Amino acid sequence: MSSLSSPARAPRSRFRRLVGELWFQVIVAAVLGVAVGLALPAVGSSLKPLNDWFIALVKMIVIPVVFCVVTTGIASMDNLRKAGRIGAKALGYFLVLSLLSMLIGLLVANAFQPGAGMNVDPATLDASAIPDEATQQHATFTDFVSGLIPESLFGALTGDAILAALLVSIVFGVALNMAGPAGAPLTRGISALSTVVFRIVGWVMRLAPIGTFGALATVVATYGASSLQQLGYLILLFTGTCVVYVAVILGAIMKTCKLSLLGLMRFLKAELLVALSTCSSEAVLPQLVRKLEIMGIGRPVVGIVIPSGFSFNLDGSAVYLTMASLFLAQALGIDLSWQQQLVMVGVMMLTSKGTAGIAGGAFIVLASTITAVGHMPLAALALIVGIDRILNEGRVFINVLGNAVAAIAIGKWEKDFDHDRATTVLNARAAELDAIEADYDAAQHTREHDPDAALARDTRR
Repeated sequence: MSSLSSPARAPRSRFRRLVGELWFQVIVAAVLGVAVGLALPAVGSSLKPLNDWFIALVKMIVIPVVFCVVTTGIASMDNLRKAGRIGAKALGYFLVLSLLSMLIGLLVANAFQPGAGMNVDPATLDASAIPDEATQQHATFTDFVSGLIPESLFGALTGDAILAALLVSIVFGVALNMAGPAGAPLTRGISALSTVVFRIVGWVMRLAPIGTFGALATVVATYGASSLQQLGYLILLFTGTCVVYVAVILGAIMKTCKLSLLGLMRFLKAELLVALSTCSSEAVLPQLVRKLEIMGIGRPVVGIVIPSGFSFNLDGSAVYLTMASLFLAQALGIDLSWQQQLVMVGVMMLTSKGTAGIAGGAFIVLASTITAVGHMPLAALALIVGIDRILNEGRVFINVLGNAVAAIAIGKWEKDFDHDRATTVLNARAAELDAIEADYDAAQHTREHDPDAALARDTRR
């Protein structure tokens, strides 16, 4: 009997494994959310709190993750100049990619003219549809720098400003490193704390399907199926640009690193799906840090590149900003010279930093740029406010994937990257990947219960 019954268990086991995968749960939740939004719009509209609660839970744990990862990464370095090198390389990479992304958006919008022929009269635009955040006074460069400095050392760790938390984490890590043996007990304590924090991250991420369900039910109920056709040319053009950007630009970087971009996307499928459904790159920051460490990227690189990248390396948002701005100008019949367009890019390079934690941050940056440059009325934003949520899908996807690629590229550049392990991980099947993640969790357990050995291993790295 037992020999006959065992084959019947195998399919059930595979099905249970599939059902237990987070990415599969997110897909099912997305389908159910769309169905509810279409069939029961009133119910779908009332489900928005599900997504809001999920995002709030993630934001609750993001700052502790940044603090633990960055602080322990820098504190365990045997050479503080390494932290400076990583930071300088990361900023250089971010600036080059952001500028390239904006120029790509400019070229596509100039070549395909998505807003040409609309001939919209600015007087007919309804500015009341624009979110209040977009019409408020926007931050200057001075405000941006002021926002980096928290009111108190630990106040940054209880707030929600990633850049301020990153600054405090770097300062704290450098101080621990320079304190030597006197700071070692505190370093071990933070290392143990990171194990607890990542356990909480795992619990929160299991709620991602609920957030996905609420987000998509609300979007479909609010805009309806017709929202997929509104300004369809711009949507299709932006989506196509995102696909080409991923395949050509990110694909070229991964090829230079001798790794598979498709393999990376498959490895990060759960994180990418959560980011797409919730339209929040910040929602996957903690889990992305964990996945990249599993790949074999050193903690100092991940700890510096990922948190800073989510404020300085928003390539998807950069493509969106220039394409959307030119679309609005074309729709209003405003002919912008190349000089005006380049000035606009320069303004966007400044105004786009530090918006990762703001819902719809790219839309607010677009409003800020329009206000600063003054080449069109702010009311023009009413033309795209209805489809901004749809456009946000592409830019969030690139933001998350682009920062993962950045961590790989800088890890390779810094020689703090296990290429063989990364190849193994990206080529692994589901069962093999489970074993790899179990080994990583065991290493984290060692970090918690034998911190001296873990600290020595980190220092050697």
